[in-house]
Amino acid sequence: MHIYQCNLTLHDNVFFATREMGTLYETEKYLHNWALTYAFFSETHIPRPYRMQGKTAQKPGYLDPDHEQNLLQLNGSGLYLLPAKPLRWSYQVNTFKAAQVAYYGQSKQFGAKGAKRNYPINFGRAKELAVGSTYRTYLISPQALEIKTLPQWIRLGKWAGKIHVKYIPLADIKRDKGTFVCTHPLNPMDLPPQIQLKLYDRIVMPPVSLVSQAQLEGAYWQLPDGKKLPADLAYGVGYAATA
Repeated sequence: MHIYQCNLTLHDNVFFATREMGTLYETEKYLHNWALTYAFFSETHIPRPYRMQGKTAQKPGYLDPDHEQNLLQLNGSGLYLLPAKPLRWSYQVNTFKAAQVAYYGQSKQFGAKGAKRNYPINFGRAKELAVGSTYRTYLISPQALEIKTLPQWIRLGKWAGKIHVKYIPLADIKRDKGTFVCTHPLNPMDLPPQIQLKLYDRIVMPPVSLVSQAQLEGAYWQLPDGKKLPADLAYGVGYAATA
């Protein structure tokens, strides 16, 4: 098994609406592994049709085998990308004009007319991850990969922010089994059924909440720096086991 440490540096602001609180749209500091997988492999392993029609149009199909852009296609090659953990991050809040629709209406206090005079109702604020924020994730592959063939730049988020990726191959990786703590964020939907998730902190974000500081029991990979990652990770393998 080959594991590559991926260091990500934001060269643009990155925005995705993790939480919507009135007119404030907040971006979670973690980067979801499903979004990262599309950014890394949409040109090589995941088809990108020019146009989608029928029942799959405008419908997420992350783990739907009938969907042309499902993540299950990567399981055949054994590739897996973990969520990205923030190392150094900051935020920038930007104001934008929103569509004039009824459900964006501002709450009214002390009479509708007075509230409308104080501020417009068709605006929003986006709390975005700022330029210069850095992240770390891991790419797992059963075969050795040529780093020059991997994407050096990816685009992520609703604004398609530009991110630089640096790959570091890890050596002296050992496989072991037992109770362990993983300090790196994980997607519980991708944990194999033979690994038991005991304790964790929940990171609430769509489309699937992540977990951090998890205590698990089962097989794991021990990295050179002592960190531990669950073994046999695959897209949707935990969902398939319970479905």
